[in-house]
Amino acid sequence: MSILAVIPARHASSRFPGKPLAPIAGRPMIRHVWDRVRLCRRLDAAVVATDDERIAAVCRAEGMDVVMTSPGHATGTDRVAEVARLRPAGIYVNVQGD
Repeated sequence: MSILAVIPARHASSRFPGKPLAPIAGRPMIRHVWDRVRLCRRLDAAVVATDDERIAAVCRAEGMDVVMTSPGHATGTDRVAEVARLRPAGIYVNVQGD
């Protein structure tokens, strides 16, 4: 049974717009989250789920797998559900990066 980690990431936060791209120790926050997720040996794969091309572009440049999701989602869990419809896996892990 495959296990897929899904990291929902949106740019349009009311409290901290652009948070996934905020630099921490010289790297975008989303990269720190990705690196920690990839350390988990039980996971078969990981993907960032975003509706923002800025986030997607940074993720692609950093070698991360990305799925573009609908901008109409109210929550990160909604993004995970969309990925589940697009990518087969036995288990989906919702990784909240903040």
